[in-house]
Amino acid sequence: MRRRVAVALATMMSALVCVLGLGAGVAHAEGESIFGFLRNAKGGDLVPVEGAKITVKGPGVNETATTDDTGRWTVEVGKPGTYTVTIDQKSLPKGVTLRNPDADSLKVPVVESQDKPVLFALGKSTRVIQSKWAQAAQLSAEGLRFGLIIALAAVGLSLIFGTTGLTNFSHGELVTLGAIIAWWVSTGNLPLSLPGYGGVNFLVAAAITLAIMGLIGWANDARLWGPLRRRGTGLIAAMIVSIGLSLLLRYLLLYLFSGSSRAYPAYRGQKGVDIGPITLSPADYISMAIAIVVLMAVAYALLRTRLGKATRAVSDNPALASASGIDVDGVIRTVWIAGSMLAGLAGILLGIAQGINFQIGFQILLLMFAAVTLGGLGTAFGALVGSIVVGMFVTVSTLVIPAELKNVGALGILIIILLVRPQGILGRAERVG
Repeated sequence: MRRRVAVALATMMSALVCVLGLGAGVAHAEGESIFGFLRNAKGGDLVPVEGAKITVKGPGVNETATTDDTGRWTVEVGKPGTYTVTIDQKSLPKGVTLRNPDADSLKVPVVESQDKPVLFALGKSTRVIQSKWAQAAQLSAEGLRFGLIIALAAVGLSLIFGTTGLTNFSHGELVTLGAIIAWWVSTGNLPLSLPGYGGVNFLVAAAITLAIMGLIGWANDARLWGPLRRRGTGLIAAMIVSIGLSLLLRYLLLYLFSGSSRAYPAYRGQKGVDIGPITLSPADYISMAIAIVVLMAVAYALLRTRLGKATRAVSDNPALASASGIDVDGVIRTVWIAGSMLAGLAGILLGIAQGINFQIGFQILLLMFAAVTLGGLGTAFGALVGSIVVGMFVTVSTLVIPAELKNVGALGILIIILLVRPQGILGRAERVG
């Protein structure tokens, strides 16, 4: 450990010397120049590297300099511009290597009357190259975490669709609201200032946020979707209303929260915890545990409680459920409250994992729809299974495809499964016509 610290200090000293341009008998050249020192950290000391060749190419310049006995090299470029500085690794003495062998060429801008210092880091490489199996294990863990977060939001989306038939495009904004309200409450940076309020503990803020999200869910149905249902508004018209509501909420949050990304102060910069080849922060492990417990509680409620059985009955046949004495409107109202709270919890956990911005929910909306469709429309358990599949596939697929295309891969697996099983993984086949 002491040896590593000594080597690190030596390297920092070398960089400082390079930047300041200090050295025995060194004088700055007039005009523009590019220079540097090559010194290798060895046994806690900086040993000058002599005889190494550095080539500088740029506007009217193609020169090679050789380091002297102090490790210094200089090339006069004569005018401002951008130059390419390359070190010949074959010219380095035996046992001396670049810390990053791929960083043997640098683009260097030079301004008027500037002596530009350049540093090539020498020494043993500090890069750790993981095997494909280790990378797959790490990505699988991250995919499971992401899938569980998607599941929290998708289950609520699926329950709302199952009981009302509404394809709710504003569900992503409920996820965003959960993340942002928790940040506002925990930090005290509210849109409307409250004198003397400086924020609360994050766990208290999360509990307050879930209560607020429940109220938002109640207001959503009581003031918007309930009246539209009673007027007999068609599902297509209701879907268009949800798109308009989504746009309104998204840009209202942009106005109130701004377009910058933020993080919860309590979970910023946590040190990773290693479990075999997997490294996640303590907050990630806790988030996964919370998601699993909540999803198990939802599953138990749907299977074992009277309200859960009523919810499944309304999903299967609202008219028959109403004829059986079930309060359909009350069940739908409860589903909106629970779905909004689940979306808010998903937003909080997603904000812990990747930070908060005004479109954090919109960015995963397509994945939520993919999960619900993949698992089976209107089935909460199908949404859970579909979310795990989507989350795992999106993350693990980056082993073989660029990260920018990972969502396309999720849609691809959705198309393939629906071609084989149109009703989804847990959906029920129905006769059409």
